[in-house]
Amino acid sequence: MAAALLGLLMPLVVTALAPGFAGHETLQLAVIDARLMLPYLAFAGPVTVMMALLNAQARFALTAFSPLLFNTALIAVMIVLLGWRQDAAFAAQTIAATVGIAGLLQLLILVGRRGGDNTATPLRISFDAPMRGFLGKAIPGMIASSGPQGLVVAGAIIASSSPSAVSWLYFANRLIELPLGIVGVAMGTVLVPELTRALRNDDRIAAAHAESRGLELAVGLALPATLGLIVLSEPVVRMLFEHGLFTAADTVGTAHALMLLALALPAHVLVKALSPAFFARGDTLTPLMATLGGFAVAIVLGIVLGHVYGAGGIAASIALGAWVGAFTLVRGIAAGFGFSIDDACRRRLPRIGGAALVMGGLLWAATHFALAQNAGLHDLAQAAALLVLIVGGMAIYGLLLSLLGVTGWREALGAIRQTPPGDLRV
Repeated sequence: MAAALLGLLMPLVVTALAPGFAGHETLQLAVIDARLMLPYLAFAGPVTVMMALLNAQARFALTAFSPLLFNTALIAVMIVLLGWRQDAAFAAQTIAATVGIAGLLQLLILVGRRGGDNTATPLRISFDAPMRGFLGKAIPGMIASSGPQGLVVAGAIIASSSPSAVSWLYFANRLIELPLGIVGVAMGTVLVPELTRALRNDDRIAAAHAESRGLELAVGLALPATLGLIVLSEPVVRMLFEHGLFTAADTVGTAHALMLLALALPAHVLVKALSPAFFARGDTLTPLMATLGGFAVAIVLGIVLGHVYGAGGIAASIALGAWVGAFTLVRGIAAGFGFSIDDACRRRLPRIGGAALVMGGLLWAATHFALAQNAGLHDLAQAAALLVLIVGGMAIYGLLLSLLGVTGWREALGAIRQTPPGDLRV
């Protein structure tokens, strides 16, 4: 029903989200692509419910694997399109249609699962008191969890008068979503169920353990990712996107936006780490207000900074909005119940920060040397050099964590799951 209604109102929806498209051919193209992607909504709801039930049963492997089908389907279609060399409008429509098919694949792998307990057995649809109470908490929680995406949408609305700026922000945000998605899955899949169980059992030690390991995981992934994206922004964007109609000027604009958006990554991750403390206590309103506050700040600053600095100013406003949301949650925790971390976490967090900074400095020096040496080389050679830098940075970071006595993330996840590493029930 919602998908059908959105399909009918799509011209108005796109105009509201991208007012700069009005009166241009871009508006019609966006409407067509959006309508082609709408079937995904019919699959996303059941997929989300089934994944949540599997997470509650501590069956994380299947929920972690199913999103890969979505990405695999899109990548496969993109590879075919690259070899086929169709026009841009047709390629965009093909990819948009693939989104619905990819969502169907996610649903089928969950529905087709055999053995064990039933994943879900819907018997009836009602809006009784328990359902109304659930929706009253779920809707604010859903909006709060969409904070990073909402900030980017806000930026796109402001930048819509310049299609190039919209594209720069979009491509830069795709690179931000990779580490953010990894942390988000870890927080939502593991931390929320474990923290909820600990609070229900009034087990403060288990709650502190879950919060500590979740914070370590979030910081340990966010800091090196932030520094790596800042240092390698231009070569990464050039390797991935500078093809066809994507020019060298687009690379510079996207890389600049990526550097600024990367500054928001620690804030987004902090929100992912702190929000479960509220969700587990049934409080979805505080994260919602934090998200809305950050959204408002991003809109106001985006209008001002975007007018003066263009896409870079909008990216900076998104980063500032993200930090406003994060600090709002920190203040809410301090004034409410407190965020319990154990002694091990207090020892490890400074070491994680130090390891990330050292890795970032070494990566910066190596990048400038490599770029100077590889200038003028073939694209394949530059891609290989970039891959060596990325792998080398990860190896150095891992070595530093080991030398500083910080436990590995595989062990942290296994501790939160309370199952041995590798013992993932499918």
